[in-house]
Order: sequence, then structure tokens, then C-alpha cells
Amino acid sequence: MEEPVTDFATSGGDASERNPVRDLPVHDLAGFTHRWVDADGVRLHAVEGGRPTGPAVVLLAGFPQTWWAWRNVMPSLADRFHVIAIDLPGQGHSERPEGSYDTHTVAAHVHAAVQALGVSTYWLVAHDIGAWVAFSLALNFEGRLRGVALLDAGIPGITLPEAIPTDPDRAWKTWHFAFHTVPDLPELLLAGREREYVGWFLKVKAHSPDTFDQAELDHYAASVAADGGLRASLAYYRAAAESARKNQEAAERQHLTVPILGISSSHGSIPDMAASISPWADNVTGVVVPDAGHFIPDEQPEAVAAVIADFIADGDWRPA
Repeated sequence: MEEPVTDFATSGGDASERNPVRDLPVHDLAGFTHRWVDADGVRLHAVEGGRPTGPAVVLLAGFPQTWWAWRNVMPSLADRFHVIAIDLPGQGHSERPEGSYDTHTVAAHVHAAVQALGVSTYWLVAHDIGAWVAFSLALNFEGRLRGVALLDAGIPGITLPEAIPTDPDRAWKTWHFAFHTVPDLPELLLAGREREYVGWFLKVKAHSPDTFDQAELDHYAASVAADGGLRASLAYYRAAAESARKNQEAAERQHLTVPILGISSSHGSIPDMAASISPWADNVTGVVVPDAGHFIPDEQPEAVAAVIADFIADGDWRPA
């Protein structure tokens, strides 16, 4: 049974009574509407627009970002697709619950949010930790998915190595995985310094250090700092072992048959997403986006939009 849409705000409207993260300003995107839905007990924020009768495309961002990571991709998709960007639990303007942040638990909330918005089947496009959630969602709700595109992510139990490299040429990309799992210490060191910490990731992991302007750095840092956002951001990493265990158990029972597109970049973290995922799925293709680092949707939004549109066009989409 679908959960009702319990909260929504029209673009430019007053969302103060609906937004569970009231200390974080709401950014509008022309042609899109802010919504808040009850997703199995967690209020999630979604930004929805495009063609209501077109194929539904759900977008998920990763650490340390919010739905705003897709702001330059969404308008390019809106003329053909029903576009929905969702803030994960603990991210952006979604509620920051105290419960588990393992990706199977989070995936159930995300899928419930999509269903609450009246979408029965959809294409799923996800980056970084969003891709962790998307892979677990595919394992649990494959029948509801038309296809899954995963951008530059090491997925717990699937493509994420057990050991963190210590070679300086590689360690800078993954050192934080271990740091974030240490109890209490990250909060002690990072509280009040979220701007510097978030800025390091966005500047260093992008191919061009000028990818993000000061306003964008402020937005993402404010999201991490607001109302338990730091705790929630760390919680995904602290639950990674549980996510890996559940992924492995599910993957042993089934092989994914839904079409999967691995999107890598010329200067990203995972050189070949398709190759890393192919042992777990039957229908995997891959592309490499040039002149981009880890934050591909921000760095090459037009290329990402074109890749998504081609992926959907190549699929056998039929109205559900």
C-alpha cells in the first residue's frame, strides 16, 4: 500500500511548516516543486518536475552533497522525463532519524518515498553513497526498476575493497572511510569545522578545483552541520559493514537482471564502474565521462544528462 504524500510545498512557497530541517535554507529550481513525503516513518524531501507522463527518473546524491548536486542535470532531463531528486535520510532537507543507516534500511525508505509520490516503476540514477543505496534498492525492489545508473562509487560488500590503501597516490581518495567509522572522534574534530571539511572533498576530488563556488560550499557545509547532519553523514560509513553483509547475502540469492549502467570519469575514484559491477549483474554497460573527477554531475552535467537519456532510450520503456 502506498504511503500518502503528507507534506508538499510549491516552488517558491513557504516550506517552514513542512521542512524538518528548518535551519537550512530551501533552494528553488525553476520548473520544479519541493515535496515532503512520509516514507515508512521517515520524512523525506523530494524535488519533482518535468513531464508527469514521461519515464520516471529518480536521482540520489552522495556525501557530502544533497539533491542540489543534480540541479544542472535536472533541467536537461525535464523535457522528456518525470524527474525526482530525493534527499537521502539525514541529507539536505530530509529527516535525520536515529535508526539504522545501513543501505537496505535506507533503500526501503527511498522506495517508499517514490511510491508515495505515485510512481510505480522508475529509472534510478545515483552517485557515491547514493549509489550504495541504489544497489541495495535494486537487490530488494528489482521488479520496480527499469534500469539503474551508478556513478563513481565503491559499494560495500560489492565493489568496495576490504582494505584501505596506504599508498599516498591512492589513499587520499579513501582515507575517510576508516576515519568516519571511529566512534566520537570525527564529531569532536569536525563540529564547527564542517565548512573546511566539506570544502576539502569538493575541491580536491573534483578534476577542477574551481568546480564549486563559495555559495555551493556554504550550502553543502550547512547541510552537514544542520540538525544532526554530521551524525547522519557519518552513520552511512558506520553502517557500511552491515550494508556489506546484507548486500552479500542478497547477492548470493540472486543475480541482478535489471539493466545497469556504470558511469565512470576520467579522473574519478573507480576507473571502470561497469567492470566492478559485472560479477553481480547480467546486463551491465559502461561509459567514461571525460574531464571530470569524482563529482561528475557537477563537473559535466550536460554529458551526464545525455548519458542518462541514452540509457533510457536504449531500454524498453513502457508505461506501467
